[in-house]
Amino acid sequence: MSLSPSSLILVAVMNTPRDLEIARLLGWYRIPLRSAPKVIAVDYLAFYQTRAFGDQGSCIQYAAAVQGHELTTRVELLRDETDHPHANQEYFKIQLGPLEALSKPIRAEKWRRITFFYTTGEYLLNAETINDLIIQADERQMLWQALRERASQGYGAAELPQVDISPELLALLLGIRESPQPVKGSR
Repeated sequence: MSLSPSSLILVAVMNTPRDLEIARLLGWYRIPLRSAPKVIAVDYLAFYQTRAFGDQGSCIQYAAAVQGHELTTRVELLRDETDHPHANQEYFKIQLGPLEALSKPIRAEKWRRITFFYTTGEYLLNAETINDLIIQADERQMLWQALRERASQGYGAAELPQVDISPELLALLLGIRESPQPVKGSR
């Protein structure tokens, strides 16, 4: 894998095998504007595969370099879904380089809901579990600063404040949940 330890990584949810095939064959991934993370101009996306992948689910197996993004509608992305309830909603289309397989899958220790969160290449290259991707408290301010710089270059989904932020709020902005609670009925 060609990412560096300082690469900015957005962990994104891959809900279906079809979405993985779109990323692999067509080179893009979609994120609804209404639920997009604060900054999408990252170096790589790492894909958390849900339980819809069966034995290949509940882990991260692939990452891809981000080559750009644009704002479009779902129907423009998925022309065969004109009747979808979200067909006319706005989505970010993230253009990707080739999918790169990780040397070994990064597994979720216990199944839980994962949403977008940020990490770095160093964490991704050394992780054995999803919990290993969580940026340590003393490094979060540096990650926030790097994301702010990206947003200030016009790449962000929203303006990021330059204020002192409590550690708890900073964790939320980075997509980090300090004490993951297992989902009822999860394995």
